[in-house]
Amino acid sequence: MATIALPSASQISLATSSSSCRRRSVPLLSAKSTVQRRDRGPSAKISCAFSPVFLKPLPLLPSPNSFFLGGLRSPRLAPVKPSAVVAAQNNSSSSSSSAPAWQGAKPLPLLISVGVGLIVQFLVPKPVEVTAQAWQLLSIFISTIAGLVMNPLPVGACTFIALTTAVITRTLSFTAAFNGFTNEVIWLIVISFFFARGFVKTGLGDRIATYFVKWLGKSTLGLSYGLTVSEALMGPAMPSTTARAGGVFLPIIKSLSLSNGSLPNDNSSKKLGAYLIQSQFQACCNSSALFLTAAAQNLLCLKLAEELGVVISSPWVTWFKVASVPAIIALLAVPYLLYKLDPPEIKDTPEAPGIAAKRLEEMGPVTRNEWVMVGTMLLAVSLWVCGDMLGITSVVTAMLGLSVLLLLGVLDWDDCLSEKSAWDTLAWFAVLVGMAGQLTNLGIVQWMSGCVAKILASFSLSWPAAFGILQAAYFMIHYLFASQTGHVGALYSAFLAMHLAAGVPGVLAALALAYNTNLFGSLTHYSSGQAAVYYGAGYVDLPDVFKLGFIIAVFNALIWCGVGIFWWKFLGLY
Repeated sequence: MATIALPSASQISLATSSSSCRRRSVPLLSAKSTVQRRDRGPSAKISCAFSPVFLKPLPLLPSPNSFFLGGLRSPRLAPVKPSAVVAAQNNSSSSSSSAPAWQGAKPLPLLISVGVGLIVQFLVPKPVEVTAQAWQLLSIFISTIAGLVMNPLPVGACTFIALTTAVITRTLSFTAAFNGFTNEVIWLIVISFFFARGFVKTGLGDRIATYFVKWLGKSTLGLSYGLTVSEALMGPAMPSTTARAGGVFLPIIKSLSLSNGSLPNDNSSKKLGAYLIQSQFQACCNSSALFLTAAAQNLLCLKLAEELGVVISSPWVTWFKVASVPAIIALLAVPYLLYKLDPPEIKDTPEAPGIAAKRLEEMGPVTRNEWVMVGTMLLAVSLWVCGDMLGITSVVTAMLGLSVLLLLGVLDWDDCLSEKSAWDTLAWFAVLVGMAGQLTNLGIVQWMSGCVAKILASFSLSWPAAFGILQAAYFMIHYLFASQTGHVGALYSAFLAMHLAAGVPGVLAALALAYNTNLFGSLTHYSSGQAAVYYGAGYVDLPDVFKLGFIIAVFNALIWCGVGIFWWKFLGLY
């Protein structure tokens, strides 16, 4: 009988290493992958469209032949163990391990979340003006919001259980409970995820940003402005700040940083990467506030305002006109302020334009799919701007754009099905919006706003003073939220009603709250989807995120209030 000699572990390791060395480069912008932060635990795990960066203890330096968004040297691979050894180790560890960990809801957060609702339902006296049905729905809604904050389960699971509770207790009928799923703004938000995927899949977003690096990238500050301006210009047609962060700008920032020896989770992160991450993270909230279609929550804010009787004519144009002056000033000021507050060690990047030019040369001419994406987005933005005159709503425009992308093969249905974040948002956000709408219909929001108005009136506050207090409260409460859209669904209607009850002009109140919703997205490392993406890259420390987040928040407030108040007076908002 012939015998077969199995290779040793060292032989396997050497063979693997030598074959890997023949692969000189790994493209940074590649398929969807997951990065696990080693030093910050599971909470730092993020998923977005960029290639994994090999973290310590195997730091990588860029290859001399690397191009922009190009290759890195392959890392030294750890010795490969024979399968028998691995199996033995697995059996040993499994036999010695205790019972599997609990996989369900976290007991203490669940107890607190449910307990808050029960206290409201059974221990807090029901006001005479409020019906029993409305009070019961309020208790379920408060328990749901507590669940969003305490996080006993994923957001979608919490909201589904809350919806089930509302139906089982006959607080809402099945039709009323699922009414939020027919909300056109919810579907507009879902379709915006697919648009963002088109930008990433075709490489159009990468191409646009690379051009700005080529034009403005001779210095670190110029590089920051190039990235900031390119994001602002992409905003109207790519209505997801998180998608712009993870699919376009983070891969570019990582490539630039690595090419200058600035590594994540390393002392060298301060050379370049930390500044570019902070600058893009803090500036993106202003670019999202500049255009109505630059962020999903913007459209929802106007829909909720409409339900309270605040109707904004020509919403796209009005939104841009009101936001333009303060947003553009903040966009120009924030990168420079961060350059002074947290300066990078590398001040000049003379090689960046050349690297970008080489990268554009590698990309080749604009592809057919990129041209289709450009044409579709121009059509969509045009209809968003002029749709009112043609009788075409924003969601119909989005549906038309997605249909074009599907018909011409830029996206396929598998692309849409694989956008888990889109369907997850549909599930939990529709529940929150539906419950908030039912609270309005049952009179809870009006009752709460009346109570707050009486309190403010007891202090003899003018409407400008009440406006400032309510705006500040709405902003600071976001320290308790891990989602901008969740914050809007939970509190926007209530705070707008309080503004109206205090005598604040309706359009001013509605738009100011909506702009505020964008500005607090850069407050913490958990305050928004893009916050998790940028923090998870490993270039910024947690204390710096909180410190700079608060400083820039105050700076933005000064600009939007100081400059905005005069601009809004000029426009006749009050």
